Amino acid sequence: MKQASFAELEHDRKKRRTRREEFLEKMDGLIPWRRLEKRIEPFYPKAGRGRRPYPLGVMLRVHCVQLFYNLSDPGMEDLLYEVESVRRFVGLRLTGPLPDETTILNFRHLLEEHGLGKKLFEEINAHLASLGQRLKTGTIMDASIIAAPSSTKNLKRERDPEMHQTKKGNQWYYGMKAHIGVDAESGLTHSLETTPASVSDVATAHALRHGGEEQVWGDAGYQGVGKREENRDVLVDWQVAMKPGQRRKLEKTGPEEAAEKRKAEVRAKVEHPFLYVKRHFGYAKVRYRGLWKNTQRIAVLLGFTKLLIAGRYA
Repeated sequence: MKQASFAELEHDRKKRRTRREEFLEKMDGLIPWRRLEKRIEPFYPKAGRGRRPYPLGVMLRVHCVQLFYNLSDPGMEDLLYEVESVRRFVGLRLTGPLPDETTILNFRHLLEEHGLGKKLFEEINAHLASLGQRLKTGTIMDASIIAAPSSTKNLKRERDPEMHQTKKGNQWYYGMKAHIGVDAESGLTHSLETTPASVSDVATAHALRHGGEEQVWGDAGYQGVGKREENRDVLVDWQVAMKPGQRRKLEKTGPEEAAEKRKAEVRAKVEHPFLYVKRHFGYAKVRYRGLWKNTQRIAVLLGFTKLLIAGRYA
């Protein structure tokens, strides 16, 4: 039996549970760990020559905590040394070896190299489907801008070439867009596409359907979606909002205004995943250069979001 450290003893004696402990316990129960590990196992290094790798389950949990709190690799290493509740969540002890920032970086690069962020998102979708969370006959589409640094004060003296600027209202934004398709009944995200911010919302609509919809909702950015070549043969009822200028001309008590309000009530569910990603998990700005790395991170965050939203119906 290993002797407990002072940090472990102090943790056991404290009088109340923190919000971090409660959140980690909730995520521990929601995440299908074994299913996610099986997706990563074929790519994870086996024990052999060189430094012995940490167990896959430990590194996956470390990576998840890093995403929960939007930490850098050095910040995640510091958290492992500082917080006992995090060490217990990932299955490590202060008296034993802890992953350093390079080990944490290498695991993240492994996931990015093989596109495993999106695969983990798909595995979470499959997990929830096995529990009875099926996609219904309606999809809500929307896009949100994830800001990127516009400064050229870096080693290459240039902006990220995969990020672009776009104008929204009277404000210019620079970064990328996350386009999602959400089930109209449950609010669960089933599709994700990422593009530079300059790409219009309507251009990715064909990639956000799951194929079984009868109705699709979108804001005014999806005007003309049914006339686009890739959607001409799609037999769905496009419930697209009017442009703001047109809507202002409607009678406030008329049937057309009532129809627009009903559309808005349905579309409101699509804002919840973005709220989780940007506010709860703190990913309102990209952490890496390029679309690929950020896409893998956003995909896993949307998977966490889906588990949290689905947990309301459990």
